[in-house]
Amino acid sequence: MNTIKLTASVLAITAVSVGAAAARDNVQVAGSSTVLPYASIVAEAFGENFEFPTPVVESGGSSAGLKRFCEGVGENTIDVANASRKIRDKEIKACAEAGVTDIIEVRIGYDGIVFASQLTGPDYTAFTEADIFNALAPKVLVDGQLVDNPYTKWSDFNADLPEADILAFVPGTKHGTREVFEEKVIAKGCEETGALQAMLDSGMSEDDAEDACLAVRTDGRSVDIDGDYTETLARIDSNPNGIGVFGLAFYENNTDKLKVATMSGVEPTTESIAAGEYPVSRPLFFYVKKAHIGVIPGLKEYAEFFVSDDMAGPDGPLAEYGLVSDPELAETQNALTNEDIMN
Repeated sequence: MNTIKLTASVLAITAVSVGAAAARDNVQVAGSSTVLPYASIVAEAFGENFEFPTPVVESGGSSAGLKRFCEGVGENTIDVANASRKIRDKEIKACAEAGVTDIIEVRIGYDGIVFASQLTGPDYTAFTEADIFNALAPKVLVDGQLVDNPYTKWSDFNADLPEADILAFVPGTKHGTREVFEEKVIAKGCEETGALQAMLDSGMSEDDAEDACLAVRTDGRSVDIDGDYTETLARIDSNPNGIGVFGLAFYENNTDKLKVATMSGVEPTTESIAAGEYPVSRPLFFYVKKAHIGVIPGLKEYAEFFVSDDMAGPDGPLAEYGLVSDPELAETQNALTNEDIMN
């Protein structure tokens, strides 16, 4: 297929509502709010270009989508789970216990996690992982001692940062973005500041110290957002001092409202992510229930269309929206054609 029709509704990134699912001749998709706009673009274009109904795409977060995916096999369960992280072992086990034993993992490309704020707000333009840890951790290292976090302004621990109240809106625990935020920002900052070593020196086990590193303060300076990025954006709109954690693609489509900070001196762009330079990036996935292929009309066709060169390639509409194309896309396409399942 050389020409893909993209309607205005595609470019508006409007997901199909759950109420649109009438009969089970629709492919049903749920999960990551990060993957949602990409899946919505693909679903709309699929409906325009194939003799199948437009798939129903819902959000809810990676964990919520995978939980629904693992409820069982049958037309009353979803066919595809979108995720901004890999499926966990405990989720694979839950799937198997419910009869979902053959799962096809599909990597669609890469995305970055960025820290953005109001265009006219404080000059948040450069952060390090240590800055984010010092701002948001419940305990930090001060004069060689682990103490309850005393910081109320960014400049309290880094004179190069604005003298503005600390207020961060971070993804809630049901979002795959939260896991990446914890592992690639908070955990690294914990290590860089010496807090991790101080915990170990105090007698904590390695596992307990690593878990403690991922905690965030509960005094209102760090606010979990359970909704999608539009909720985070609304919070930023009403809180001039706030910073928010977003996917790169969402930021790039809201540059009229947001400015972005570098992380460890690297600006988040599709180029810096593709080159492996930007430190806070992650692969994006969707998971297909193999037992539904051949039963739910258009399921395999939708999955193959999603990762086709026309859609997920470097010149496709997903890249235009902000997806960093996977250099191993051809291997993904072959594995999907062969219906290779996870081992």
